[in-house]
Amino acid sequence: MLGVRGDGVKWRGRRDSDELGERMGYGETYGSLLTAIAEEADAIAMRYFRTDELRIDRKGDGTAVTQADRAVEEMARARVAASGLPLDVLGEEMGGGDSNAASTSGRARMIIDPIDGTEEFSRGIPTFGTLLGIERDGEIVAGIASAPALAARWRAYRGEGAYRNGQKIHVSDVARLSEAMIFTTGTGPSKGKEAREKIRRLADAARNGRGLGGFWQHMLVAEGAIDAALDWTSKPWDLAPLGIIVEEAGGCSTNVRGERSIYTGDFLSTNGLLHKEALALLQ
Repeated sequence: MLGVRGDGVKWRGRRDSDELGERMGYGETYGSLLTAIAEEADAIAMRYFRTDELRIDRKGDGTAVTQADRAVEEMARARVAASGLPLDVLGEEMGGGDSNAASTSGRARMIIDPIDGTEEFSRGIPTFGTLLGIERDGEIVAGIASAPALAARWRAYRGEGAYRNGQKIHVSDVARLSEAMIFTTGTGPSKGKEAREKIRRLADAARNGRGLGGFWQHMLVAEGAIDAALDWTSKPWDLAPLGIIVEEAGGCSTNVRGERSIYTGDFLSTNGLLHKEALALLQ
């Protein structure tokens, strides 16, 4: 069921098939599995990070992939299979279903990016992480982003708050873009002229703007360290846990049309107070 919040953000209501997760709590249902995957993923990633053992290949679209990416996703799929939970899996490296829309199978699914920021990982830059989200009936109800080189892990379960390393986090209270710090994706040649203009317009409206991109900037919004973050050409596995973590920290995450979706590529996270103003600049 579709609804519209008072701030104009479109959202999708829950269905009766969510009763198991609601009754047990999403943390109780999925927390052990996601935490175990994140722990082992951290170990795999750090085994190769900044070592001579790391092998870097290029996929058909030119993006980097390493043996660590593949090992993490294979491990995660094995753990899901062994868990006994009725979960499908959609992953960056091994596919597993429609990546252009929410699953219609009637089963929950885990969406995984085994190493988000493989380019950074392959260059010895610590801003990479494993991203895990649980999607039920079109809604992300659980998410973890684990960044071992930053010694940080963020988690959220619907209705249970957002945490970094076990400490509850909350977005900032900055109410105007002119007073805000904003991080955005880059404006390189992979983006069209109109997209570059919109991205720059948002950055220029802020008191401080930086180019970063990737999951970490959205976690910084959730922590209250910055006030807004924008990505433009993302896949669902790049975004799956980010929105729920920001929302459970008191913020707002949508695409640039104000829809709560991880399937349209663009993704804006704010502290909520800035969301309307930021969306207006992106039209």
